Amino acid sequence: MVKETGYYDLLGVKPNAAADDLKKAYRKLALKYHPDKNPNEGEKFKAISQAYEVLSDAKKRDLYDRGGEKAIKEGGLASEMHNPMDIFDMFFGGGGRSRGSNGPRKGKDVVHPLSVSLEEMYNGSVKKLALDKNVICAKCEGRGGKQGAVESCHNCRGTGVQVRMQQIAPGFIQQLQTVCSECQGQGERINPKDRCKTCMGRKIIKEKKILEVHVDKGMKDGQQMRFSAEGDQQPGVEPGDVVVILDEKAHPVFKRQRADLVMSMQIDLVDALCGFQKTIDTMDGRTLVVNSLPGEVVKHGDIRCIMGEGMPQYRNPFEKGRLIITFNVRFPANNWLTGSDTRAKLKRLEGLLPARQEALIPDGAEECDLHEVDPDFEIGGRRRGRMGEAYESDDEEEGMHGGQRVQCAQH
Repeated sequence: MVKETGYYDLLGVKPNAAADDLKKAYRKLALKYHPDKNPNEGEKFKAISQAYEVLSDAKKRDLYDRGGEKAIKEGGLASEMHNPMDIFDMFFGGGGRSRGSNGPRKGKDVVHPLSVSLEEMYNGSVKKLALDKNVICAKCEGRGGKQGAVESCHNCRGTGVQVRMQQIAPGFIQQLQTVCSECQGQGERINPKDRCKTCMGRKIIKEKKILEVHVDKGMKDGQQMRFSAEGDQQPGVEPGDVVVILDEKAHPVFKRQRADLVMSMQIDLVDALCGFQKTIDTMDGRTLVVNSLPGEVVKHGDIRCIMGEGMPQYRNPFEKGRLIITFNVRFPANNWLTGSDTRAKLKRLEGLLPARQEALIPDGAEECDLHEVDPDFEIGGRRRGRMGEAYESDDEEEGMHGGQRVQCAQH
């Protein structure tokens, strides 16, 4: 039997509640009555936190069960109670200390994109980022003037805002809230003669800050790095963070696809049919030699890969992805064989290549000539005019479509 059940009632649990039941009850009530959510329930939040602190400790709970809240006070344990916000932070991993809580208000984070090359992500590098940030004036220590020179603004009574009433219709009054014109929303003012000569009463000054950004091997486009409390400073506010976001620049040879590197390699027809040996310069200064054995045909658009020559793995740079190569076969120009024995050369070449498949031509078939397509013509016979606009003559259009005009596609 317990002497009193006040703490149990606050948490909404029975006197024989287990530790897990106490945690669940506190979690639910603490979130409900936290000052951020319910600014008017500060005392309730404090009482809930105190009840949980006593009942979650076996020694304190036993003392409370035997003698009630009086025993906690007489035992000197009441003076040892933690700040309710500290209990909340310990329980939720610090998540309760936000704007509006008892802790200092935190300023906004500052986001900076940082342009990096693929080589820098491959090899790792150190980049310097120059920032112009607000820092608290050291001359006046963030007061804006001499000691005691700062006074509450009489115009807005220290609130930083002015409220005025405006009648918009008979019986209807509108309340307008604007930034105080006297203190510019600061809620305080300083006599001009007492203002700090360094910051001119603004309490902050501009300062250049150089951050060293360590780009580790294998980092990715869009990856973020956070520099804690390096944001703008202002009195009474905890500085925000500087968040650096990596912006990968395009590379002339390689393209990244997750852990792989992708590239194109152009080879001639003789290479594709008879084998080749080519070199690739890597981004860390090495030279790779790739071979295709004679008789091993490489077709246009074929894809091959080299294992372990792709991007290093982030935080495990000895592990790498693949280097993927797409082959583009370059064919010789028209009439590349010249001389009086051209036909004989072609015959010898034909004898070396796989036998051609002869076409079966039926009787009455019509023989046609192949012509190169004029790049100024589109499929469908429309000619490109200036600015890429397609057009046709009226006579051609009417002849092909029975007198009805057909709208051309615009490109």
